[in-house]
Amino acid sequence: MAQRTAIGLMSGTSMDGIDAAILTSDGQGLVQQGAALSTSYDDGLRADLRSVLGRQADDAGVAAVAEQITRAHAEIVIKLLNENNITYSKIDVIGFHGHTISHQPEDRKTCQIGDGGLLAALTGIDVVDDFRSWDVAAGGQGAPFAPLYHQALAASLAKPLAVLNIGGVANVTWIGDDEQMLAFDTGPGNALIDDWVHHNGGGNMDLDGKLAGAGAVDQSALAALLEHNYFDQTPPKSLDREDFSIPKFSRQSAAWSREDGAATLTAFTAQSVARARDHLPTAPRQWLVCGGGRRNPTLMAALGDCLCVPVAPVEKVGWRGDFLEAEAFAYLAIRHLDGLPLSLPGTTGVPHPMTGGRLNLA
Repeated sequence: MAQRTAIGLMSGTSMDGIDAAILTSDGQGLVQQGAALSTSYDDGLRADLRSVLGRQADDAGVAAVAEQITRAHAEIVIKLLNENNITYSKIDVIGFHGHTISHQPEDRKTCQIGDGGLLAALTGIDVVDDFRSWDVAAGGQGAPFAPLYHQALAASLAKPLAVLNIGGVANVTWIGDDEQMLAFDTGPGNALIDDWVHHNGGGNMDLDGKLAGAGAVDQSALAALLEHNYFDQTPPKSLDREDFSIPKFSRQSAAWSREDGAATLTAFTAQSVARARDHLPTAPRQWLVCGGGRRNPTLMAALGDCLCVPVAPVEKVGWRGDFLEAEAFAYLAIRHLDGLPLSLPGTTGVPHPMTGGRLNLA
């Protein structure tokens, strides 16, 4: 396959902003990383995003937020190229994930807002978007979608290996000795912690895990949270950000201080990952962590305690933890152009390897 250069874009369920990364690859084994950039959403756009969570693309008001999101993505593409003196003609394609506002694969529905056609027009670069809908329509979970990229990056690493992405929702990619893969959402990632802190006047996140580090875990509440039937379901499986939300456990949280709530929800994320081990074919030698959660020392320490094997940020093996998902969608956009599968039975539960995505010409 020919090498192509792509920009991948990711707006994750944590709603903190957009990551953009340049990647050159043949869509299989060859990967060369290029310039990358992140930008934060302003409070207004973040509030608008929160207002459409759980809704569908054709609901009133969603299209306006989708346009805002698309224009914000165009701005970061232009900034990335201009700051690095890269001519637009050097980029073959943009992989545009959009922003997930609802995800119900059991009903064969998933919704990522963002207008690929508008992004192509604004940047002058072809855009692949709508990565998940084909998979979901065929009976797959539509998530996680980064495992094929994890596999490419991990080609030379000792296995079995687990790559844990802690965004708003957490997911794991298990890669076996024979390159067999299994991937699924483990449970809440940062979303519950972020929402708890936000609703209790502490900002948008538990910065550096300081609140959780100062609190005490409510063990009885934690045990109740871990009784959720999701954890016993056989993977592949996936979650919507709102499947675990603060209103759904208001009885447990009523007596928490801000610190105790952060501590309990941080422990919940870590214990959810530990529960995921029960579904892995063999125990990983190590867990490599990407996503914003790897920057939370309290959460990373809790994972180390739960998993009892080395747990480290992906930077330990030379990967870029802030940009891994953006890189993955650059990689998937290249695979789309070559007609290669984007998801597999072991990664999303789809019946057979599936292509996907939609090409929007500039």
